Amino acid sequence: MLQPFQFKEFKVYQDKTAMKIGTDGVLLGAWCSLENYPNSILDIGSGTGVISLMIAQRCDAMTIDAVEIDEKAYEQTVENFENSEWGDRLYCYHSSFQEFADEIAAEEEFYDVIVSNPPFYRDEFETDNVSRNRARFTSSLSFETLLSGVAKILSKNGVFSLIIPFKEEQEFIQTAKKYELYINHICRVQGNPSSAVKRSLLCFSFQEQECKEECLIIETERHQYTQQYKDLTKDFYLKM
Repeated sequence: MLQPFQFKEFKVYQDKTAMKIGTDGVLLGAWCSLENYPNSILDIGSGTGVISLMIAQRCDAMTIDAVEIDEKAYEQTVENFENSEWGDRLYCYHSSFQEFADEIAAEEEFYDVIVSNPPFYRDEFETDNVSRNRARFTSSLSFETLLSGVAKILSKNGVFSLIIPFKEEQEFIQTAKKYELYINHICRVQGNPSSAVKRSLLCFSFQEQECKEECLIIETERHQYTQQYKDLTKDFYLKM
């Protein structure tokens, strides 16, 4: 059996999920805004549940929900939630996000914070592995569907944070405007000082305001992490 990934305050089993723990999820879990003392949080496409667990460590929100369509990933999330010290605040739903959002909207419930590390590869590279495809490809959850659902269930003063490829950034920001979701904060991520920007961490709300823009460089050279990256992840990684 694959050994669990050990963080400072929790561990994450990942033997059942198609997508293992990676830098993207950890970046989002550490970076997403929790500054307005949210009561209710939703993680869309939980995978292993790592982002929800990081958020539970970071804040006292009483409701931290996750939604996961893939059965094995759903089971893994539930297992990791139950093994953590925050199990009483963490709950995972086995559902597509579209169905989940419709149900929550029908009940007129809302989330103060929504986060997602969504599938973002285009369909032409799909494989025969259905679970992997769901985790990686936009065919399982398009950006339009994601934004449409978020707009229905994000509270009036809530924030929506996610991580996507840098090349998708402008298209995503434009699509979000159709749902009256406006970009408030962007952090563009580079692997090292000379590499191209690969990822964009984005934060949206229903409030139009001046967008804060910054850049995060992960390493100066192989396994030599920048102070900025250490500061962001030090509460989570054992060796930071």
